[in-house]
Amino acid sequence: MDHQKIESCTDVLQCHKDLTSKILECLDDPADLVRASAVAYSWHQLVIENELAKKACLNMYPQLSNIVSIDKMNDATTSSEFNNTSELEILKRDHKVYVILLLALNKSNLSPMDCIETAVWVSSTDNYPRESVVNTLEPSDRLNRRFSYWSSEGQSDPYIPETLMYKLSDGIWLVTEIDIQPFEAFFQSGKPTYSAKSVRFRINYPKSPQDVAMQLRRRPHLKPADDMFEWTYTSPEFPMTQENRLQPFKLPEPVLCMGGYLQIELLGRVQRQEMDGLFYICVDHVRVLGRPLYPAFDVVIIAPRGKLLLKYNPMAFSSVLKSVSIDEITHMR
Repeated sequence: MDHQKIESCTDVLQCHKDLTSKILECLDDPADLVRASAVAYSWHQLVIENELAKKACLNMYPQLSNIVSIDKMNDATTSSEFNNTSELEILKRDHKVYVILLLALNKSNLSPMDCIETAVWVSSTDNYPRESVVNTLEPSDRLNRRFSYWSSEGQSDPYIPETLMYKLSDGIWLVTEIDIQPFEAFFQSGKPTYSAKSVRFRINYPKSPQDVAMQLRRRPHLKPADDMFEWTYTSPEFPMTQENRLQPFKLPEPVLCMGGYLQIELLGRVQRQEMDGLFYICVDHVRVLGRPLYPAFDVVIIAPRGKLLLKYNPMAFSSVLKSVSIDEITHMR
């Protein structure tokens, strides 16, 4: 390796910091950022001072733009010591955390798991509580020898939509797929399946978790207003088939969820009930598949504006990256 050529190259780029910064901003692999910062001390300073690891995270997942502070758990630094910490030292600490967050976002290979905590609201229910939306959390179509499903109210207009709302598990998740199984009415003539024509998904987190929880508790039949949330994702519209099976809807890209809520918009009705001639939508089961970054990373929502405190636990980091080599983890640290 010709070290003189490398030094000459770094000297030229040092004279054009803005250009170098723009080039380095194109790196989205955390390993590449680490390697670039190791080329020369000036590059190391450039990567940290321009917050390139943070910018790479925001480019991939703009939802992280609401992070205003980082809390490194198990950090022995006292509050008085932290107050006296220089801006550069804070940038160095934040750089390390964002690099590790990038690695977790890019290379977490934990098996996806259901990240629904509970069902909280639905636009209509035909026979409550027997056909409650809570039944959609049960994988089986029968519970205690009774059919287990949610049913909307009947409508003469097949274009009237329905909305189901679920609380997602706390922590940071990368959601990759949402599955829905329409309900087949075995007890009706012809065993009709009451699916929707199509489905769309919206994901958010509350600006004030306490306010949203209080409204849902005090007025469970009233949908919380949209301005109580930070809306972070709206999916394309997916067609749904009129079949009694768990239908997978794979999202175009993994979606970053920070606890929060999922809204399922069921668009259009296809099945008319013979008894009353009205159109219904019935759902047997809903499942949301995601990979957790918790307990290595978590967020705390700062009410009432919905800003975020990112919490990082170094002791739990390796649990998120079961398939990543020890050498790669060491470099990230």
